[in-house]
Amino acid sequence: MKIKPTESEIEVLALIWQQGPLTVRQIHDQIKTSRDIGYTTTLKIMHIMFEKGLLERSKQGKTHLYDAVESPNEIQDGLLNKMVKTVFHGSTKDLIMQALGSAKASKEELEEIRAYLDKLEKEKK
Repeated sequence: MKIKPTESEIEVLALIWQQGPLTVRQIHDQIKTSRDIGYTTTLKIMHIMFEKGLLERSKQGKTHLYDAVESPNEIQDGLLNKMVKTVFHGSTKDLIMQALGSAKASKEELEEIRAYLDKLEKEKK
């Protein structure tokens, strides 16, 4: 991932990843339920995202449908790698310890994490 999306751009991408291609109106109507935002602001954010290569658009009648160019995993990997390098000085361990210490993981989540760590250890041997 070359471009790091902003918080507002991630909000738009999350809606598209969940629901598929959407119009500016559809995205705006959903965002405005959680915060005060004007339609032209939503339009501008999405236009910038299109210019940056985060969104692609296709014409459907008189409207445009916007879709994400990259998958959630591609965006997450890019953001996570940047965070590890900058915030945690390259330490994946520090990131994991911070995440586990500040958020309460359920028993099931901890079991999944242990299973994943076991799998990684077996692959390294």
